[in-house]
Amino acid sequence: MPKIGDIELPDFPLLLAPMEDVSDPPFRALCKENGADVVYTEFISSEGLIRDAAKSVIKLDIYEKERPVGIQIFGAELDSMLQAIDIVEQSNPDIIDINFGCPVKKVVCKNAGAGILRDIPLMVKLTEAMVKRTKLPVTVKTRLGWDSDSIKIVDVAEQLQDVGIQAISIHGRTRVQMYKGHADWKPIAAVKNNPRMHIPVFGNGDVDTPEAAVRMRDDFGLDGAMIGRASIGNPWFFNQVKHYFETGEHLPSPTMEARVEAARRHLQMAIDWKGEKLGVFETRRHYTNYFKGIPHFKEYRMKMVTSDDSADVFAAFDEVLEKFGDFQFA
Repeated sequence: MPKIGDIELPDFPLLLAPMEDVSDPPFRALCKENGADVVYTEFISSEGLIRDAAKSVIKLDIYEKERPVGIQIFGAELDSMLQAIDIVEQSNPDIIDINFGCPVKKVVCKNAGAGILRDIPLMVKLTEAMVKRTKLPVTVKTRLGWDSDSIKIVDVAEQLQDVGIQAISIHGRTRVQMYKGHADWKPIAAVKNNPRMHIPVFGNGDVDTPEAAVRMRDDFGLDGAMIGRASIGNPWFFNQVKHYFETGEHLPSPTMEARVEAARRHLQMAIDWKGEKLGVFETRRHYTNYFKGIPHFKEYRMKMVTSDDSADVFAAFDEVLEKFGDFQFA
């Protein structure tokens, strides 16, 4: 059974990936209820934390029902990252994760996220200092490399392990790829098969079906899967994978009633946490997936994603249940 520090995990755990404007407390709660073994916060700017920026500080909110939960931070300045560690510890997470994988230009241009893959010595130096700063287990999420000509992930992962990280999650694309093409899990398997590696190695990228998770486990021998985009508007995905592991069969798709109830709860939790305006706005991205596959649905989707009033969105949910209640999802 894999462990992150002293945190014992089930065989081949499923982890909810840190996703900006997605992996907030309401969504993490839904994923946890539906089988996620470890959840991570949205990534948080170290510079934002030390400047007490409201957008960064609110992301530190974690709740007991989420545990084990990791808080993920990013940055490239040593002093800022160490100060951020001190601030993060006050929220009492189970894990501190370092983002060395975000490919977004505004992050990369500051040498943070995947940008640091162009400076592996700095990556290792930052990680070592952060591990020494905290008693919490430190993990890393990263990519294969900056581009196809600079993939040295086996050596990089070993160096990060040697300075004290407790697990590594690797997205099977380079920064240059962004999210295009197919994730390559073979280099991740090479990290796992390195005889010097003894920490858990989790795979990320294109785990979008239960069959893909089985391949990652059985064909590539990884310790677990980190689930990202497949879970958006589909918190049931974790239990679907686990059911397939156990039975070799697919769980029936959630009913319309279950989808409406999840969307309703998601929106209400978001409003309770962020307030009406942000709660309504930031939950919109999930609705397309909650109700994916329903024909002639545009009218209702537009109501959900254009209204600024939660009462209108809740009313749209009621309309959907009344009109499409008997719809059978594939």
